[in-house]
Amino acid sequence: MQTQVGIIGGGPSGLCLARLLSLSGIKSVILERQTREYVEARIRAGILEQGMIDLMRRAKVSERMDREGLVHDGIVLTFNGREERIDMKKLTGGHQVMVYGQTELTKDLYDAVLKDDNITVIFEARDVHPKDFLEGRPQLDFIKDGRQIALDCDFIAGCDGYHGASRASVPRGMITEYERIYPFGWLGLLSDTPPVHEELIYANHKRGFALCSQRSHTRSRYYLQVGLDEKVEDWSDERFWEELKKRLPGHIADKLVTGPSLEKSIAPLRSFVTEPMRFGNMFLVGDAAHIVPPTGAKGLNLAASDMYYLSTALIAHYTEGRDDLLDRYSETALRRVWAAVRFSWWFTSIMHKFNDDPIEHKIQLAELDYLMGSTAGQTTIAENYVGLPFDPSFK
Repeated sequence: MQTQVGIIGGGPSGLCLARLLSLSGIKSVILERQTREYVEARIRAGILEQGMIDLMRRAKVSERMDREGLVHDGIVLTFNGREERIDMKKLTGGHQVMVYGQTELTKDLYDAVLKDDNITVIFEARDVHPKDFLEGRPQLDFIKDGRQIALDCDFIAGCDGYHGASRASVPRGMITEYERIYPFGWLGLLSDTPPVHEELIYANHKRGFALCSQRSHTRSRYYLQVGLDEKVEDWSDERFWEELKKRLPGHIADKLVTGPSLEKSIAPLRSFVTEPMRFGNMFLVGDAAHIVPPTGAKGLNLAASDMYYLSTALIAHYTEGRDDLLDRYSETALRRVWAAVRFSWWFTSIMHKFNDDPIEHKIQLAELDYLMGSTAGQTTIAENYVGLPFDPSFK
């Protein structure tokens, strides 16, 4: 087999990248380990920054998103019994975020990609092994239906996540990995209940952090900070709802509509960054190169800038014969990655309970009190939350 760009991973990053390339006539093959049904059923984040929204529109896969997505102008922080709103639209000159589940976004992308003549998707591609990318002759070996297959390509895009084959194939001496493990995780519950508030609520409480999020007007997603030793099976729906109410101001807790969970899971929190993000003719994208705590809603949105930079660079290579943008990809992408890592770390540090020291909690409350009384402080949160702009010189 042969193609121009071999993409490992059929999640939203790989799919959107393939579409962006296809619109410039660039062919790609996507290797996905799971079935389409499995990928579409994965429960993931649902907050889209303007950058990701713009990429979906550029990829011509935005019709349902624009029709059904819920545009949010602000977020709410609660602490010490207070409820404070950050008006992101006002503070950032009109920027907003959109609530649209990653599951729905993935479905939209597959609907478009599987009809695209420039894109081939191979599901249940097992034992993917990238090789010869450092020598300029990239090849992806994989097994499909028991047969060993080799895919020759000009470039490899590793969109296969933290545990994928792309980063694992890089010689250890060529890569530097930075990691911070947080001493807690998020217990998430999905339910077909109306959201407790029209905007997201981030709660700082002496019992631990909580987040009230949503997927639609009738489906809600809630999170509780829990210890790393906690097990999902120990959290009945009733226990979850009761604990959530304790972490919210009374007037908000009184409005909470409870119901049976559709899904519950615990996700550990970590910060992880790989440097560089290019190795010869292979480029890392999204979670393959970086992971941030979900506090700042940066996961998929950070992958969006990788997709933008890599698609722009590859299009320049194929249509103009330019390689300067490919050479700048890693440095440019990492600049925005570290900015998002910084914000996610900082927002996590002021909203979560790290220990039982009452002084730590008092300091958090003092910082939140200062931020809410400062236009500059609120603007800092708003600008980072809606997403820092892509580098305008990258073109």
